Amino acid sequence: MRCAVVGHVEWVEFARVPHMPQSGEIVHAESVSEEPAGGGAVVARQLGLLAGGCTFFTALGDDALGHAALARLRELELDVEAERPGGAATRRAWTHVDGGGERTITVLGEKLLPAGPLPLAGYDLVFFVSGDEAALRSAREARFLAATLRELPTLRRAGVRLDLLVGSVTDPGEQHDPSLDSRTVVLTDGARGGTANGVPYDAVTAPAVVDTYGAGDSFAAALAFGLARGDGVDDALALAARAGAAVIGGAGPYSAQLRH
Repeated sequence: MRCAVVGHVEWVEFARVPHMPQSGEIVHAESVSEEPAGGGAVVARQLGLLAGGCTFFTALGDDALGHAALARLRELELDVEAERPGGAATRRAWTHVDGGGERTITVLGEKLLPAGPLPLAGYDLVFFVSGDEAALRSAREARFLAATLRELPTLRRAGVRLDLLVGSVTDPGEQHDPSLDSRTVVLTDGARGGTANGVPYDAVTAPAVVDTYGAGDSFAAALAFGLARGDGVDDALALAARAGAAVIGGAGPYSAQLRH
């Protein structure tokens, strides 16, 4: 299956701490790591593992972090098509991961969005995570188009029909707008499962929780992959739940992603 993702990258520094610091408190990190991540990168890597390859259309600053991000994404076996908006800095993020594996994120800088039109005709699956309206309209040239609710204003303005729309009922920035035209709408609710076109589904029991960063994006990527290859909704949800649960068992977004 020929897959592509349109989305953003953040250079993320991860600090594992025993607990989130209270006001005025100092906590000492047990470990620190850094990766290019963010929704676009995580979805692209998960699709690449499932489909045997993925093209990632993104935007990076022409700075040290942008060049480091590009090198690392290629190490993750992604075919990266990166725009370089003049004078823009690569967005950064700081993530605390507490003793229970929950992540809390602070972002620094503006999100760099890939701009269309993009050469997306002929793809079997395009997953739109973020970008401008022209990029989203280009993505509609694919046989199957998935999107997240993170860029709701762009989805409204572009007005394209979606094959899959994924959001989280626990994220205030991903609230569903019923006016959007999508064949399948999946709203996740963490360990409680979620709904698919209004029908509840159960979550998969996860292994010991190490790190929840990237679980939702890996779930969404696997769900899109399953539906695009012709799985029924229940089978696609089962694959997606496995992908989300797998990520929780490893540190960072990539170490435990589901392999096909």
